[in-house]
Amino acid sequence: MNRFTPYLPALEKALRKIDSWRSQFDSSDEVSDIDSDQIDSILNNLCDRLNGNYPFHHPSYAGQMLKPPHPLAWLAYSLTATINPNNHALDGGPPSSEMEKEAVQELAKMVGYGDTYLGHLTSGGTIANLEALFVAREIHPDKSIAATANAHYTHRRMCRVLNTEFLEIPVDEQDNPDLNFIKDHADQIGTVVVTMGTTGLGVVEPLSEIIELAHKHGFRIHADAAYGGFFSLIKNNLPKLKQWKQLSQADSIVIDPHKHGLQPYGCGSILYKDPAVGKYYKHDSPYTYFTSDDLHLGEISLECSRAGASAAAFWATLQLLPLSENGLGSILKKTRSAAVTFSDLLTDSKQFELYQQPDLDIVGYFKKPDGKKLTDVSRLSHEIFEHGMKAKPDSGYHLSLFKVSADHFTTRFPDYKADSESVTILRSVFMKEEHESFIPVLAERIGI
Repeated sequence: MNRFTPYLPALEKALRKIDSWRSQFDSSDEVSDIDSDQIDSILNNLCDRLNGNYPFHHPSYAGQMLKPPHPLAWLAYSLTATINPNNHALDGGPPSSEMEKEAVQELAKMVGYGDTYLGHLTSGGTIANLEALFVAREIHPDKSIAATANAHYTHRRMCRVLNTEFLEIPVDEQDNPDLNFIKDHADQIGTVVVTMGTTGLGVVEPLSEIIELAHKHGFRIHADAAYGGFFSLIKNNLPKLKQWKQLSQADSIVIDPHKHGLQPYGCGSILYKDPAVGKYYKHDSPYTYFTSDDLHLGEISLECSRAGASAAAFWATLQLLPLSENGLGSILKKTRSAAVTFSDLLTDSKQFELYQQPDLDIVGYFKKPDGKKLTDVSRLSHEIFEHGMKAKPDSGYHLSLFKVSADHFTTRFPDYKADSESVTILRSVFMKEEHESFIPVLAERIGI
């Protein structure tokens, strides 16, 4: 049985309840005659088109950061979308705006901000980071925004949008930021972006050490926890506990519910430690939203129209899986367990090599070639990657590829010959809870 099938009766019942509410007004909501055959034909065609996707739902897919939302999130989103509220303002969606505030409050508690903060949901992590960098520019208009070489490319790109200087912090062969570089350029820096789970290999950067420098030199800290943020729920089970304990010291934090928050695309979030930054969003709309004197969400967001359905879906999910170690954290424990088990198999393997111990649930690795050359490593990585996608569903798999500089690779594995400037290794993202029990099967299919 499909994971969504048991929810269909609940969705039909909820739709009927919403229709009952609609019918209280008049018959203007009634639609003209529907050609059922045409609808069936269109949906059948859609299904055929959607069958061209990779199996994001299945644990044999361990490639990119993709997975279906929780069925309850999908149900709540679909139900709310029939009304199509706009969370730009209370007038556009009174209930879903309140749900957004409640959900964001739970996020603020999770990161340790308590009751004093400013925040809202966004259409994704890119926009959330843009908002964080926008505030960073407004606070320090004449200074740079700095991020490491491992940070997501969105930061460099958004600095161009904001016409703000971007400063790249070098990292060493173990992905550690050059703290001396930060010290030497501290007078130029207004905000440092610290990534809590890079999108490459899930590296958690040294937040605590950079916070010490911030206190000394006076720059701000933005924590890009788009991928890793929800792992703070199980920080006691992670190797870099010290860094997670400092998350509440960041001036702003981005977390993506559409990743480990089990939400549909797009649902990001931005949180600010100091609610006074709301002054940078101040605007006046001359024609709308006069029914409420309360602060509406559009007054603290760069975005205008935003889907109330996203807020309802996230809110509903948190009713089922609260932001606690035993709530949503129970799923993160399984994804982390999958990564650890897979890493242990790689460590014991005679055919494969673990690139580095994972901080979260993303694992980098490669097959050992007969010759100790980087080009051979890259060739084998591509062969394994392509073989998995061409195999039958009952024996196939989907991985991703990750490019590493030759210097970084040979520092970790000095017996390899650097016959190219970079090397391609394999990368697996174990973000589905089903991965925990599927790891032995996946490892066998890959040949580990």
